[in-house]
Formats: sequence, C-alpha cells, structure tokens
Amino acid sequence: MRYTFSDCVLDTDSHKLFRAGENVSVEPQVFDLLHLLVQNAGNLVTRDQLIDTVWGGRIVSEATISGRINAARNAVGDNGKDQAVIRTVPRRGFELAVTAHTDDETPVSKPTALPDSRQTIRFTTSADGTGIAFAKSGTGPPLLRAGHHVTHLELDWNSPFWRPHFDELGKDHTLIRYDIRGTGLSGSNLIGTDIDHHVADLAAVADAADLERFPLLASLQSTPVAIRYATQHPERVSKLIIHNGYARGRAVRNTESGDQEADPMISLLRGGGWGNPASGFMRAWISLVAPSLSYDETTALIELIAGACPTENVIENRKIIDRFDSTELLSQIRVPTLVIHARSGSVHPLSEGSKLAAAIAGAEFLVVESSNTLCLPSDPTWRQQTDAILEFLDRPDP
Repeated sequence: MRYTFSDCVLDTDSHKLFRAGENVSVEPQVFDLLHLLVQNAGNLVTRDQLIDTVWGGRIVSEATISGRINAARNAVGDNGKDQAVIRTVPRRGFELAVTAHTDDETPVSKPTALPDSRQTIRFTTSADGTGIAFAKSGTGPPLLRAGHHVTHLELDWNSPFWRPHFDELGKDHTLIRYDIRGTGLSGSNLIGTDIDHHVADLAAVADAADLERFPLLASLQSTPVAIRYATQHPERVSKLIIHNGYARGRAVRNTESGDQEADPMISLLRGGGWGNPASGFMRAWISLVAPSLSYDETTALIELIAGACPTENVIENRKIIDRFDSTELLSQIRVPTLVIHARSGSVHPLSEGSKLAAAIAGAEFLVVESSNTLCLPSDPTWRQQTDAILEFLDRPDP
C-alpha cells in the first residue's frame, strides 16, 4: 500500500518513505509510527495506541516517544513549532494534520481542522479614559491572559518566544490577551496610577470581550491585579492560574523585611541601554529573568521588548507595580486555583509562590525545576508548565 500525504509517499510494501521524490532513510519504529498516523489521518492516535503498535505494548519513556516523534517530523519536513504535518494533541496523543490518499486516490480520512492562526486586535476604554488594546485568537471557550509588564500584542504574536504558548492555549480556547497601560498598543496614562487602575483595565477588557464567566491566567505583576478582580467579581472568574506570580510587589516585600534596597531593575534602566543588545545592562537584566537563554536568544528577546515599551514607561511602571499588594485578599479567593512557580527564579523567589498557594483555600502548587521567571520554549520545563495549564483548564467547572 502507498500513502500519499503532503509532499511524501509512504510505501508499506517496500518499507520506504519518499519526500519530494527522494528516498528518506528512517528507522523501523519511525516508519511504523508514520504508518499508524497515515492510517488514521485526521484522527487522534492516543499514546496507548502508539505504544501498542510501535513498541508492542512495552513500557517506554516520554523521552523515547518524543524522540521518535521528532524523528518522524524531520523525515516529513515538519518541526515541533509549525506542526504542519504531525500535530501534538496535548496530554492525548498525535494526529496527521494533512489529508492522506491511498493508491486509488481515496482519502484515508478527513483531517481535523487546526485552530485559526490569526488574531484580531481591538481597543476598549478603561474607567479613567485610558485606551487598552486587547487581542483574540484561537477557538473554544474563553481564557483571559493577564501578562507581564512589557508586552506588545503584534510583536509578541509574531515572536518565537511567545507564539508557541499562544497557539497551545488557543487550540481549545479563545485566548484574550491585552497590553497593560504604558506598554504595547495601550495608552500611556501612568500619572497617579495604582493597582485599582490596573484592575479597572482588566475589567474593561473582560467587558469589551463579552466575557461572562471565564478562567483567568495571570503572571508576575498581573497576579495581585487578578486576585483583586477575582474577589470583586467572584461570579465571573471560574478558575485562577498563577504563573511565577506574587501577591506583594518588591517595595512592599522590602519594607516588611527591613531591606531598603531599591528595585535593581530601575537602577539598571536609569543606566541607559534599554533595548540595546550590546548593553551589559540589558544582558544583565535578561540574565535575571531568563538565565537559561543562549546569547542569540538573549539578543532577540532584548530587541523584542525594546519595541514594546519606551524606557520612561518601563521605569514608571516598575515604580507602580513594585507597590502592588493584595495579600489581605488571598483568603477570599473561592475558585479553583493553580499556582506554578520556578524553584530557582531570582526575580520572584519560590517563597512568594508558596505564600500564594498556602493562603488560597484548596490551591494546587506546582514547582518546576527552572531558574527562568519567563517560561519560554527553550526552557526544559516549558512543556510541563504548558500541559499543566491546559490540564487544569480542561477540568469541569465546579
């Protein structure tokens, strides 16, 4: 039997794979894996099916399965980022995402549609008149993501640092993201701003996106904002996911501990060099938030955030978010909550995540073996963290 898919032909009689007319050498297990996928083109192949067929039901590690999947992708000209031919269905299995035909031109199966790869950007107005930009992408029930303090809806969407995360979240959910005031496409009204203004910004986005009840994913400084919103609007937040977050900003922590050291980020910013990959200041800052990045990745991330926010806005926003504090509200959270925190992060220590999980009734606490404050695709725990978020979202609402 010959199966034709994409620009490939899988010949089960000769046990050969051809791509663009050229013979591609593959290991027997990789060939069997491809055979199973084309036989079920467009349908889910579970991990159990994969193990039964390719490994005869023997116990195999996740690393072994991932290695064979990666080899199969390389053989057919695909990769883990694009997943144009072989798609990973998180926690479930894999599928061939293109149509396959047999010798008689009969389609093997109708492929499952992939999520829409576009985003739509709109604007809303917060309570004080500040314009807030937000974006929608993906399909399914809503998920509102409140991100970190240097974002840009357009630049992030086209960035290899953030797009894989957005695509994963958007496979089964309509993802709503927004730029906080002072960054990205949102307005820059920062004079006299406090945490209540940021809560109003989040509320404006939820209203403009017509969200009635929805899960809320918060990271870093958006966590105390999300906590306040969830306690003010308990009827609207169905779940709360906190990623490397904290309830109290650096200035509050320092006052309580007696440590009067200023935010080092502000000191670095005032030293100049924001957005310059040649600046030792910028590389020092990136080494704090994502120490595992390579030299080239660090350069690319510096260039990305440089386009997201001017220096003066970053400095002013840091002063504001350093004073955030929602500690007294943690005991009022009554929704299912997942707290994910990196064990070795130097910007916001594990103790801050522990305080959140301990104070929120029934919260689940996931500690990952990472030193990165930002969870980027090259982080070895990226898949673990992403899958944990998706699994938590998949649970039925209480």
